[in-house]
Amino acid sequence: MSDQVVTRFAPSPTGFLHIGGARTALFNWLYARGRGGKFLLRIEDTDRERSTPEATAAILQGMEWLGLDHDGDMISQFEGAARHAEVAHHLLAEGKAYKCFSSQDEISDFREQARAEGKSTLFRSPWRDADPATHPDAPFVIRIKAPQDGSTVIRDQVQGDVTIRNDQLDDMILLRSDGTPVYMLAVVVDDHDMGVTHVIRGDDHLNNAARQMMIYEAMGWDVPVWAHIPLIHGPDGKKLSKRHGALGAQEYQAMGYPAAGMRNYLARLGWSHGDDEFFTDAQAKEWFDLDGIGKSPARFDLKKLENLCGQHIAISDDAALQQEIEAYLKAAVLPPLTATQSGDLERAMYCLKDRARTFPELLEKAHFALISRPIEPDEKAAKALQSVSDGILKELTPHVQNVSWSRNELEEALNAFAEAQGIKFGKLAGPLRAALAGRAVTPSVFDMMLVLGRDETLARLSDAAN
Repeated sequence: MSDQVVTRFAPSPTGFLHIGGARTALFNWLYARGRGGKFLLRIEDTDRERSTPEATAAILQGMEWLGLDHDGDMISQFEGAARHAEVAHHLLAEGKAYKCFSSQDEISDFREQARAEGKSTLFRSPWRDADPATHPDAPFVIRIKAPQDGSTVIRDQVQGDVTIRNDQLDDMILLRSDGTPVYMLAVVVDDHDMGVTHVIRGDDHLNNAARQMMIYEAMGWDVPVWAHIPLIHGPDGKKLSKRHGALGAQEYQAMGYPAAGMRNYLARLGWSHGDDEFFTDAQAKEWFDLDGIGKSPARFDLKKLENLCGQHIAISDDAALQQEIEAYLKAAVLPPLTATQSGDLERAMYCLKDRARTFPELLEKAHFALISRPIEPDEKAAKALQSVSDGILKELTPHVQNVSWSRNELEEALNAFAEAQGIKFGKLAGPLRAALAGRAVTPSVFDMMLVLGRDETLARLSDAAN
């Protein structure tokens, strides 16, 4: 086996990138990237009826949003069918597989009789050791010769050693009667040919490992390191499903969660590094190991996700944040920002990103910078304006008109004005928020004035006063 770590993500293109699949991709990506290895992408599109180009595109878009870049070209499992069949015929020629002519009716009859007699319904083909001279001219499948005694041990990095008795394994079909390979064969051949050293996947595939090991051993190939990770459950402890909310990675992008926050949260979902909750990509790549993955299902917690997302927004580079907000608006099918709005948002970012957990929250706080005059106050803001003494905003204008437009100067001027009016600054702040933003809840009055600039601030105060 190669000294270089090679992992893969192998989704079926039958729908969106499920959040559980996204976590599997992330674990593979982190494990490879943290060790200077390769992370490969294979689309398991052998189910031609259910596989669609749209689903493949959705998977790729979800991975792109999460920043999970893969090495080399994307591989189509369907396109490797001839290679998969070649391996099956090789095993047939080696006497490690055989032609089985049993019909579906015969197999069904066998199982019914076994059930009636209280015996195992595991099908034992009468053709396993049949003389080829007795083979009829009829359709057949190719089955692998499974070991019939002893046991198979799956040495799993997460689940520990899992032992399966070989008398519980059937002679698995490798090629169907129409000559097409089954999924179990295709997976093994692809993983071997791609040089995959570590198979990190959901624990619903754990039993598949024993059957897939039959092919590895029959071909004399190195068995990869197995790591079967527990599934994700909802807050109620049941398998994550639509009733728990969004399931697709792109749904979370359209809801306005930053990709870095989602990566952090998904990494922490079932894996731990001491008590660390918040960490960067660089730290995750350095720390991630299979030893830190727990055996129990992880529970999806939206509040924890939002908390981590807020922390990532706070430390993000302003320009990168701006780009991701534009991508969010596109994903949410919302109007893009104009060039003016984009510039205003960038100037305001310093006073917005420490207080937002999602992009909709950030844009709501940025409302004052994104709107244009005349400003229509909402109900609460309108009340704040009505409660202001007649002319108070008119009187304020000359006090700030000639002030040096810095935070200290503005604070001094506004506090002095409030004191001269015999009111506390809090009484003045409400009307100012209403005048500048049309909202009762906003960033600080001083931040808004600095972002808007002198001319726009004075124009908004004048509008409100009149």
